[in-house]
Amino acid sequence: MSAPRRVCALGGGHGLATSLRAIRTYAEEVTAVVSIADDGGSSGRIRASEGGPAPGDLRRCFEALGDGSMLTAELGWRFSGGELDGHALGNLLIAGLVGAGGDLVGALDEVGRLVGSVGRVLPATSRPVDLVADTGDWEVEGQVAVHRASGIVRLRLVPSDVSSPPEVVAAISGSDQVVLGPGSFYTSVLAATLAPDVVRTLAVRAGPLVLVANLVPDVESPELIADQLEVLEDHEIRPDVVLVDNAFQGTVSGRCAVIRAPISAPGGKIHDPVALGAALAGCVDANL
Repeated sequence: MSAPRRVCALGGGHGLATSLRAIRTYAEEVTAVVSIADDGGSSGRIRASEGGPAPGDLRRCFEALGDGSMLTAELGWRFSGGELDGHALGNLLIAGLVGAGGDLVGALDEVGRLVGSVGRVLPATSRPVDLVADTGDWEVEGQVAVHRASGIVRLRLVPSDVSSPPEVVAAISGSDQVVLGPGSFYTSVLAATLAPDVVRTLAVRAGPLVLVANLVPDVESPELIADQLEVLEDHEIRPDVVLVDNAFQGTVSGRCAVIRAPISAPGGKIHDPVALGAALAGCVDANL
């Protein structure tokens, strides 16, 4: 079978950037759908002062999809000292364009043009949101706090009725393959799927949804992949395929197909983009 031509990847953080580096090795059209709920570090400071979306995970996607120019290479460079201390160059570029034009998708498209991006980067929601986790005993609000929480039974966005850009709906529904993960399970992977428009569109997608399993235990995640799948099911997200590394020792129960492939770099702690791309390119049939 030929590799999927149009691929949409959902998530956030370094995990999504890794998937994008893999996907660009085989797909003709690449779209990243990114959670913008971060409230820590430079992103959190920008949100607090400007009221705009968290730019950090958006920036990482452009680093992964850019043309290798000086601008692409230095998007993650951080200022040291003064009022800009700790801010990444790309974060300020994104925040500045959003603030100047008031058009989030338009601003991201312009950053993509500047860095020669081979794919499009879109926010999962049309405006900033916060993560709220229910542990059964109390609620925890904010991505940083959720990352530190334990016993999470439910995750939601505030506001709950936030819309997604129509470009997100079109990208998911028109993709030959949708990739979820890897990354922090609650604050990156699940967070990117919570918007009502995303949930609805994933339910009627044409291409298979592939969950890329983490290589090492994630402090946020249910320990077993089967438990992660159950959490996703509870949030109306139903992957067709789980992609795991050859070294994975566990089992995966449920309705998902399981594909094992050598997708880790030497040392087994991070994914190798080329190997991951080859494995994802082969996941063209949800019945494999």
